[in-house]
Amino acid sequence: MPHSRTIEKALPVPSELGSVAIVGMGYVGLPTALGLHAAGVHVVGIDRDADRLRAIEERSVDLIDSDHRRLARSLGQDGFELTADAARMADADVVIVCVPTPVDRHLLPDLRALQGACDEVVRQARAGQTLILTSTSFVGTTTRMLVEPLMDRGFTLGGDIFVASSPERIDPGNTTHTQRDTPRVVGGVTPECAAMAARVIDLLSATHQVGSPEVAEMTKLYENTFRAVNIALANEFADICAGFAMDPMEVIAAAATKPYGFMAFHPGPGVGGHCIPCDPHYLLWQLRETRTAAPLVSEAMTAIAERPRGVVDRMLSVLSDSGKGFAGSSVLVVGVSYKPGVLDVRSSSALEIIDELARRGAKVEYYDPLVTRLTLPSGVSMDSTMEPAEQDWDLVLIHTVQPDHDYSWIADAPLVLDATYRFAPTAAGHSA
Repeated sequence: MPHSRTIEKALPVPSELGSVAIVGMGYVGLPTALGLHAAGVHVVGIDRDADRLRAIEERSVDLIDSDHRRLARSLGQDGFELTADAARMADADVVIVCVPTPVDRHLLPDLRALQGACDEVVRQARAGQTLILTSTSFVGTTTRMLVEPLMDRGFTLGGDIFVASSPERIDPGNTTHTQRDTPRVVGGVTPECAAMAARVIDLLSATHQVGSPEVAEMTKLYENTFRAVNIALANEFADICAGFAMDPMEVIAAAATKPYGFMAFHPGPGVGGHCIPCDPHYLLWQLRETRTAAPLVSEAMTAIAERPRGVVDRMLSVLSDSGKGFAGSSVLVVGVSYKPGVLDVRSSSALEIIDELARRGAKVEYYDPLVTRLTLPSGVSMDSTMEPAEQDWDLVLIHTVQPDHDYSWIADAPLVLDATYRFAPTAAGHSA
C-alpha cells in the first residue's frame, strides 16, 4: 500500500479534463459543479428532481454568497448545463457521484439513492472515464457499488477505467472553511486511479492521497464520528455545569486557552443536517455484521438521539417552576434550521422538539426568518409566525439564532430557555 501524501496542484490543465458530469445537484453537487466550472471545466449537472433543477435555474437555492455569485455567472454560459437525463453521463470524461446517504427512522442506512446512482453510472460507463464517489457511506461502498459491477462488465481498473473515493468536505453556510480552503482525501483503486481522480479534485481543493477507497471511506466516518462523540461530551458537560450553577460556555472558553490537547466543542439542543446524525450509524450498521463492539460510539449516538427530548424536559421544568405545565401553554420555538445561516431542516432537532411539545399539549408555534414553512415528522405542516413580538408567550425556546436578524423582542418574554448557550443574556431577558 503506498504511503499517504499531499498533492498540491492538479496534474493537467483544466481543458484536458473534457467534460465532468455531476450526479446529484444538492448541497455537495452544486458547489462542486460551480467550483469546476469556475476552473474552466465543462460541467453537466444531473438531477432527477425537476424542482431542484428549476430552483437552481431561478437561483433560489441555499448557497454561500461567493457561490451565489458563481451561479449567477454560470447560468446561461457555455459549459454549464443542467439536465434530468442520466444518459448524459456517458458523454462525460469524468463522473462525480454526489447523492445523499441518509438514515431511515430506524437509524439504518438508506442506500436507495446511492445504489440507484451507482447502477446508472455503471450502466453508462465507457472506457477512458474517471468515476469518483463523494457520498459518505460504509467502508467498501466504492468496491461493492462501482468496482465489482464494472469488472463484471469487463473493464480493467486503472487501465481502461479509473475509480476512486473522495468523500465530500462541504459545510453548508460556512464561509470560513470554504471548499477551496479545505483539503480532500482521495483513495483510488490503483495508483493510476488515484492520480486521475486527484487531477479533478485538485481543481476544487488540495488533495491528500491514501492507499485505497476503503481508507478514504473510513476517514470520512472517523471525521464525523469524532465530532459526534465530542458533541455528546459537550452536551453532557453542559448538564454537569448546570448542576454546579456554572455557565458551560465559560468553562469551554477557559479550557480552549490551552494550546494543545483540547479542541472546543459546544453544547446545543441537538444535532442535525446531513452528517453527524447519520454518518456514524453507517459505521455502527456495518460493525453489527462482524459483531464488533463500538461502545463509545454507540453511547454517543444514543445521547445525541435523546438530546431533543431532554430539551423538552428542561422546558417543562422551567414552566413548572412558574406553576405551569405544557397543557394550554403558548410556546415559541425560535429557529428551526439545523444550524445558523442555512435553510436546511434535515434532521433538525427542532422538528422533534416541536412534535413532542404538541404531543404533550402545548400550543406551539415557531419563528424562523429563513424557514417560512415546515413539515414535522408527524406529517403536520406549519408556517413561521410572522410577528413573534406581537404575541404573549409563556415560554420561548431559543433553538437556532439566524445571523443578521433582530431578536431584541425576546427580552419581553417572561420565560426564555436558551438551548444554544450562546444567545446574549442582555437580549434574552429572563433566561432560564
